[in-house]
Amino acid sequence: MLLILWMPLAQGHIFSKHIDLSEPNLPAIRKLLIAALDSKKTTDSLYINLESIKNRSALLTGYMGALEALKAKHTWNPYFKIKYLNDCEKTFAKAVTRDPHNIEIRFMRFSIEHNVPNFLGYNNNLVTDRQEIIRQVDNQYYAQADKLLVKTIISFLIESKRCTLGEITDLKKHLASL
Repeated sequence: MLLILWMPLAQGHIFSKHIDLSEPNLPAIRKLLIAALDSKKTTDSLYINLESIKNRSALLTGYMGALEALKAKHTWNPYFKIKYLNDCEKTFAKAVTRDPHNIEIRFMRFSIEHNVPNFLGYNNNLVTDRQEIIRQVDNQYYAQADKLLVKTIISFLIESKRCTLGEITDLKKHLASL
């Protein structure tokens, strides 16, 4: 399960191991999440830091869901892979319920479900997430997502081959206008 969703954001950044997450800093969390794609240690550390935050926002809850998916990626034990994916699914359900129009939450869940093998059955939200992401792109409502992240989201949707030709045409227009 490769989560390459944030890779374009990683180019040119240096990851600090001493980022203080007591005050959530979204750019720092995003950078650490990119590093966590290939590091069990970073995944576990970021998970512990975010878990310690009381009254997490819907977006931080979404990051927790992404980290649970990464925990599944990094473990060798099949039981724990399924356990972490189940946790991920529940965590994303909470995040989406709390902020159903957040493009970043929807994108994280979409990209994870896109990359999990179909036979595992963790792809129930692909269509609704795709539709919601496209609706938010059309409305130019990006929540806390910056321009680079929005470009990454649009490019990922196009490359996922899960969009209709009409959606791809519209997404390419939005991408060109950013």
